[in-house]
Amino acid sequence: MIAVLLLGVLLIAFYAVKAKALTVSGGVAAVFVGGFIALGFGLPGLLLLSLFFFSSTLLGKFKQKQGREEEQIVEKGNCRDAMQVIANGGIPALLAAIYFFVPSELLICSFVASIAAATADTWATEIGSLSKQHPFHVVKWNRVAPGTSGAVTLLGLAAAFAGSFLIVVLAIFLWWGSYYNSHLLLFALIVSGFVGNFFDTLTGASCQVIYHCPVCGRETERTTHCDRPTEHKYGVKWLNNDSVNIICTFTGALLGFISGLLLL
Repeated sequence: MIAVLLLGVLLIAFYAVKAKALTVSGGVAAVFVGGFIALGFGLPGLLLLSLFFFSSTLLGKFKQKQGREEEQIVEKGNCRDAMQVIANGGIPALLAAIYFFVPSELLICSFVASIAAATADTWATEIGSLSKQHPFHVVKWNRVAPGTSGAVTLLGLAAAFAGSFLIVVLAIFLWWGSYYNSHLLLFALIVSGFVGNFFDTLTGASCQVIYHCPVCGRETERTTHCDRPTEHKYGVKWLNNDSVNIICTFTGALLGFISGLLLL
């Protein structure tokens, strides 16, 4: 069974590279992330990971067709490299490795919430960018350009909750069955994923590095813009979007663990 799952991981990663959803380095990282999750959590874990990956990829492709303004701000595009894969899947993969040696329902809760947080964050970004209103910065308390880190829209918040909800509902069914009736745990894990995403927003708003383009004057996450090196404006230089995403999944995982500890 494990051999079949690992083969599936290889095939999905190969297809994703061919479809330009992942770079070559992203494909290699995806094999390791998917492999650890297959070994630790088996088919249920891979199904959750696949739901996150395919839904995020489809939303990213749809947004790309819209030609949105935020492409001038964000550091990387929708073809994910190794660091982007690790940023979203590293914590879940680590939990899977621990679970392989020390099986525990608490680790399942932590894993589910970390995937829920990654999904909530990605859905909020991709769907929120389609909002007709400019996002609201949670620290500056004003409207900012679409794609600005630390900014939210009502559409994005709703998408974040929906993403977390979908992951958790599927996880409850996969691990505990349709008969499972602990609505408190269901709600707690959904909130864990949503809060993980919101903590990502707060971190992005207050600490993430932002550069200034000397040519067009735009604030951006990129180190080069308009074919010129950008200038550091504010934020912690090593805290880019990948680092913030790791914080997002870690926060979700921690809250999921606490939820399991209190409710299982």
